[in-house]
Amino acid sequence: MEHSGRRRVRRLDHVVQENGDTGLSSFDDELDPWTAWAYKPRTISLLLIGACFLIWASGALDPESTTSGDIVTSVKRGVWAMIAVFLAYCLLQAPSTVLIRPHPAIWRLVHGMAVVYLVSLTFLLFQKRDDARQFMKFLHPDLGVELPERSYGADCRIYLPENPTSRFKNVYETLFDEFVLAHIFGWWGKAILFRNQPLLWLLSIGFELMEFTFRHMLPNFNECWWDSIILDILICNWFGIWAGMHTVRYFDGKTYEWVGISRQPSIIGKVKRTLGQFTPAQWDKDEWHPLLGPWRFIQVVTLCIVFLTVELNTFFLKFCLWIPPRNPMIIYRLILWWLIAIPTIREYNTYLQDRKPVKKVGAFCWLSLAICIVELLICIKFGHGLYPNPMPLWLAIFWMSVGVALVIFLIVWSWQLHQSLRRKKR
Repeated sequence: MEHSGRRRVRRLDHVVQENGDTGLSSFDDELDPWTAWAYKPRTISLLLIGACFLIWASGALDPESTTSGDIVTSVKRGVWAMIAVFLAYCLLQAPSTVLIRPHPAIWRLVHGMAVVYLVSLTFLLFQKRDDARQFMKFLHPDLGVELPERSYGADCRIYLPENPTSRFKNVYETLFDEFVLAHIFGWWGKAILFRNQPLLWLLSIGFELMEFTFRHMLPNFNECWWDSIILDILICNWFGIWAGMHTVRYFDGKTYEWVGISRQPSIIGKVKRTLGQFTPAQWDKDEWHPLLGPWRFIQVVTLCIVFLTVELNTFFLKFCLWIPPRNPMIIYRLILWWLIAIPTIREYNTYLQDRKPVKKVGAFCWLSLAICIVELLICIKFGHGLYPNPMPLWLAIFWMSVGVALVIFLIVWSWQLHQSLRRKKR
């Protein structure tokens, strides 16, 4: 029995090293006979399979078969094959993240997708604006066409007496806009990420302030008061945050005792356990505590600034690059950002809770910040000459006053803490 126990411990250690899992809750699942095959390294086998696929797709053994296409088609196929090879490498060899569900390889793949997106943005940054717009046609044939300007605040009347067919036309058009569902599902996903209701409400109101701040630059931000306050904040955002926090409380209240699929007594139990593989292995509590101290306050505010910048980049990128709101490229970017944000928020919260004197942020935190910066640089470079209306003077004075007040608040707070520490040492 003692030797058997030692072999089991060594096997558990091997599983931890292979998958980067430091929790005990997933051992039974990874050692389960039904799923153990998915955690065994098969890098050489997949390398040979990938090589066979490249031989077939590239026509390496039959060069005449690939000479019929034009150069554009060949370049496209070569670029996609290059991306596929890099993602395959990340899937097999990239470092594992803090997440293990549904499989560590999934998050290694997301890591690779984030790197590809960062490199693509860097390439786009070095192009001219008109060339970048035409380059977007290679990603989707409907792009590269100038967008019509659309303002949501041209007529803010709720009731239109002169329109007998639809006296509430403005309200109906706003309710059935694609941004309504985007608000609801977006804030549901953000609630699952941040898991802190005050922080979510701060971000919700903060983004509406950003829309108000930049409405002189983007027509889409020119909204009616009832659209911004009632429909966006009090209805759509509230419902998304409410649904997301209920989802958080559901997972937070569960008891996580994972049992392997093969040990489930019934077929229904096996199905539930299989679906449970796509849920968290354990639900970590996020402890933001922005009032813990001045430095923690700055760290949480930095997270909010980066988050709002990523949100604003969505609208400025589609305006500069002529991407319609309903184009699938917008959806692809949002999905990719959500996948990147899942491990990013976990890594950043772990970084805040770590008490080590010397520490560094995780790979996803670094990637997220780098992508945000490059996106912002693209918006700044391609935005030259597109915004003829300057920011109102009173608005600039308002934000300068907020910044000065925030600096004074942090200085006074730090000084008070310093004085209290001096009194304790006496």
